[in-house]
Amino acid sequence: MSQKPKLARASAPASIGNVGVGFDVLGLAFDAVRDTVTVRRDKQAGVRLGHVSGLVEHLPEAVSDNCALAAANAVLQKAGAPCGITVDIHKGVPLSAGMGGSAASAVAAAGAVNALLGSPFSLSDLLPLAMEGEKVSADPPPWDNVMAALMGGLVVAGRLDPPLIRRLPLPAGVACILFHPDRKVETQRARELLAPQIGKDIAVEHARNIASFVAGCAINDLDLVRAGLTDIFIEPQRLPLLPELAAVQAAAIEAGALGCSFSGSGPSVFAWALEADLPAVETAMAAAFRTADCDANAYDAPIDSAGLRVESVE
Repeated sequence: MSQKPKLARASAPASIGNVGVGFDVLGLAFDAVRDTVTVRRDKQAGVRLGHVSGLVEHLPEAVSDNCALAAANAVLQKAGAPCGITVDIHKGVPLSAGMGGSAASAVAAAGAVNALLGSPFSLSDLLPLAMEGEKVSADPPPWDNVMAALMGGLVVAGRLDPPLIRRLPLPAGVACILFHPDRKVETQRARELLAPQIGKDIAVEHARNIASFVAGCAINDLDLVRAGLTDIFIEPQRLPLLPELAAVQAAAIEAGALGCSFSGSGPSVFAWALEADLPAVETAMAAAFRTADCDANAYDAPIDSAGLRVESVE
């Protein structure tokens, strides 16, 4: 009988929740930075935190307060595995940035434990288990970042119960630029800003936009993508989180961007542009942030980014 692996390592990318127009419906993997989680078998039952490195040096040690530990525990419990697990976390994705930092940790942890146990669960099976990790960040947890970090690419939640999650086609020749300003926004706080109801006119125009965007991606029609990649629903309610957004958007669009909006709940801002136009869009957005006296770091990645990746099993 082959010996059971003692260690497994997996990584998951940053992600762009909502993709502007698709609040809680669309998510986009953004493989500019990743979280990496290493798990080791332990004779002591349960899940515990090991070494923390990368952008942070300390994370909560309680399973209930740590996205990676909660996801790891969910996989361990679902599998009925008798072993315990120690979890090392390398944070490459900033937290409270609108870049899916909690989702990346949860997905990487779920994937690493699954690999350690011999991969009893498919990607679809892992989704609700990784969601247990995302629940630490916001309850009820949004699906957009988790499904994108898990599956890669552009992902739509067609139904939540039972889950119906699908990757969508992506238009050719388009790339993504993201700026992370020196601010922090907690997901729960950003959701509390949202009104419980919206008017009919906004609902109709929002439906038009999301239909145009998804159809444009599916048939490679950049006119439809451009027409739909605008958020009249959520973004106006979250402008207080980043007053500089309007100027940054205007600069991006003038430089040729297909669209520009908050990444998830912000404060990060992303734009889609043709690959040839991306340098000009990046330069324009950077200048707008500088004019507003707001420090911001730039990241770029292909829109067809990879999701969960098992790095090693030993």
